[in-house]
Amino acid sequence: MSKLKDKQFKTKGALYPFLRRLLTYTFRYPKWVAGFTGFVLFVALIEAIYPLVWLSLIDTVIVPAVESYKTNAAVVNFDTSVLTKYGLTFAGLGLLLAFGVFCFINFAGRIQEYVMYDIRQELFKKLQELSFSFYDKSAVGWLLSRISSDTIKVTELVSWTMIEAIWGAGMIVFCVTAMFIYNWKLAVIVTAAIPILSLISFKLRMLILKYSREARKYNSEITARFNEHINGVEVNKSLVQEERVSEDFTLLSEKMRISSYKAAYYQAIFMPLIIFGGSTAAALVIYYGGSMAIAVPAAITVGTLAAFFGYATMIFEPILDISRFYSQAQNSISAGERIFSLIDTKPLIVNSNGAKDYGRITGDIEFENVSFQYLEGKPVLENMNLKIEAGTSVALVGETGGGKSTIINLICRFYEPTDGMIKIDGIDYKERTMESLRSQLGVVLQTPHLFSGTVKENIKYGRDEASDIEVIDALRTVGADEFIQRLDEQVGEGGEHLSLGEKQLVSFARAVLADPRIFIMDEATSSVDTLTEANIQRGIVGIMEGRTSIIIAHRLSTIKNSDRILVISKGKIIEDGSHRELMMKQGTYYKLYTRQLREEREKICLQQAGVMNVA
Repeated sequence: MSKLKDKQFKTKGALYPFLRRLLTYTFRYPKWVAGFTGFVLFVALIEAIYPLVWLSLIDTVIVPAVESYKTNAAVVNFDTSVLTKYGLTFAGLGLLLAFGVFCFINFAGRIQEYVMYDIRQELFKKLQELSFSFYDKSAVGWLLSRISSDTIKVTELVSWTMIEAIWGAGMIVFCVTAMFIYNWKLAVIVTAAIPILSLISFKLRMLILKYSREARKYNSEITARFNEHINGVEVNKSLVQEERVSEDFTLLSEKMRISSYKAAYYQAIFMPLIIFGGSTAAALVIYYGGSMAIAVPAAITVGTLAAFFGYATMIFEPILDISRFYSQAQNSISAGERIFSLIDTKPLIVNSNGAKDYGRITGDIEFENVSFQYLEGKPVLENMNLKIEAGTSVALVGETGGGKSTIINLICRFYEPTDGMIKIDGIDYKERTMESLRSQLGVVLQTPHLFSGTVKENIKYGRDEASDIEVIDALRTVGADEFIQRLDEQVGEGGEHLSLGEKQLVSFARAVLADPRIFIMDEATSSVDTLTEANIQRGIVGIMEGRTSIIIAHRLSTIKNSDRILVISKGKIIEDGSHRELMMKQGTYYKLYTRQLREEREKICLQQAGVMNVA
């Protein structure tokens, strides 16, 4: 099946809906957002005040002192207390600045962690709700990156990267306001540079982003191509394709080189152009402001000129920060799209409106003209009719891909019929809730999955309130008495501390403890050795007693005692009967059974011959 496609927003207006959706998570914490925004603007205000302090120092202290020296050649005792006042002012502003930075970093960290927590919780909850068909189309690595790297990327945008946008906007507003208050003519000169620098900055940022993305794309292709042809080097040599694949690789490498060079080129000219633009604004301030300061009478003070020079040189920094935020936001859109497309995915299997719970079922199962397909135009089951009476054991055998596992998936309501109806106890199971049905199913798969924790915790996974006595009874029922003394043993991640057979026994005990009315085994013993299988088979007898049991078995010798054996081929039941009845017919089942029996005997003979040769 094809991998799940991400929802793509390719329009130019993609950034706004992305940010709006992302910010809804942030505004769940309004006090923190207010504190974060307030302290970032507070820091911007403090930094915008510095040139004004210089203005005051120059005009009220430095210039008068210089003028007094010029008019009075005698030594003048200067009052240094005023310098102390300005020194303390700068120190106080520095202290306030440090306090503001500490506060907004604290708020930014909180916002990121809590928003990340909310998004990850929502993603994980959604993954638990989605139907099996979703996982058919989604790789585990794809899902893992959604909940890990993608969430980090988008939450950094509304926390640390947002600092740059808010600080940059605040700095521009405060600086421009101060300049217009003191001299509107010089303010116009500096302000006129802002849109020009902004345009240059945003255009170059997007070019850098564009070619960086291209380079990363080609790098991924190169890695995949390299891995493919190194692993397939024997095929390339045997078919004399070394030259062709080398040329293909060279072409791909050339594309990456060009994209990387362009990204590096625009990155190289980015800062020089912005610095030059800011320097040009400062030069104009020096020229026109200097002319105004030396005119008679002076139109502005020396302090005002110094302050405007400071604003002209610092105004390009907030422009850089805003453009950096815009670039990061554009770069985060794809991560946000992947997250939100997953959150917006609707489960295909849901409870119908007004669905009631099943009571305790007896286990009657009926397929009425059931058809099913995973992919459009590729039916797996067609008009299947099947009735399984409560308390009977039914084995499903047949070729791989014939539809055996599909029948089980439909009974468990992991999927629903494309056409037709499935009844449990004579009721269409779509009229009842999935939870009330699945809580009465016991499913053991070919590859059992255990969760990190103890043996007892895994057995009680579906019924946490069960007592230790009930756990022990479940173990005895499945013939796993050896685990009675190992209940507190850690199984490790995925049950790595246990053998496959031991994991299978624990999964059997887990299914039994849930006291299911319908017991399902999907090739549950095909991956274990003969001795372990024998132990499991003895336990299965106890499990199936009084329950409807459906078994898919790879080894046909293990299902001889089933009440019914169904041979499934291409989505249809071609044979139905007991082991004895089907062997007497000498049809498909007879051929499968005798062939498998012959293969097992040959294998035993070869093993015995090998032992004799060694001896």
